[in-house]
Amino acid sequence: MDKWEKERTFLSFSFFLIRFFPVSSFRYFLVLRFGVRVIIGLGNPGPEYRKTRHNVGFWVVDVLAQRWGIRLSRRAFLSLTGDGQLKGEKVLLVQPETYMNRSGETAIRIRDFYRLELSDFVVVHDDLDLPLGRVRVKRGGGGAGGNRGVASLIAAFGSKEFVRIKVGIGRPPGRQDPADFVLQPFTPQEEASILPAVDNAADAVEMWISDGIEKTMAAVNGTVQPEVEQP
Repeated sequence: MDKWEKERTFLSFSFFLIRFFPVSSFRYFLVLRFGVRVIIGLGNPGPEYRKTRHNVGFWVVDVLAQRWGIRLSRRAFLSLTGDGQLKGEKVLLVQPETYMNRSGETAIRIRDFYRLELSDFVVVHDDLDLPLGRVRVKRGGGGAGGNRGVASLIAAFGSKEFVRIKVGIGRPPGRQDPADFVLQPFTPQEEASILPAVDNAADAVEMWISDGIEKTMAAVNGTVQPEVEQP
């Protein structure tokens, strides 16, 4: 059987699935054939958390959804999701609804359902140890850096070897408890700095999809980013 006969056979089977099975089954078949890139933005659900520092990962997913024309409207895998295509790649945008410290439950359900590797995931989250507005891309190594969402993912995957895009929110002033700091909204001055960083993080996700992790780390981590003075 030559290449074109194989393609015709696949298309015939595809039409059979559309005709006799739910759309969700057909989608699942396509994903198994072509793979999917999963972008998980970490945060907490609910309007009371929408503007907080800890929800920067959600902000990045919102930006990507707008860029790619994807509606985040389907509730699945304990999360709000939306799927689409980017440059021939199947993509799945995810905002967990489990609260931050149970984010791993979402990730593991997605991994098992689509039979994915850790290399198919990128996780976007806030980082206290990065200066405000700084973006860094990292693959594996180290720990969670105090981020309970990342800790939950490491525990669920049983590995640290997944890609993370970190958006710096800076350290809290004085002796303020970091746990309180991350659940507070950005000040207007901080927001003016964090919004460009959110766009930069979204750019990094797109670069990861199109160019791979090595080029993305070299481009993002090697870029001189302006220091932002925190109030």
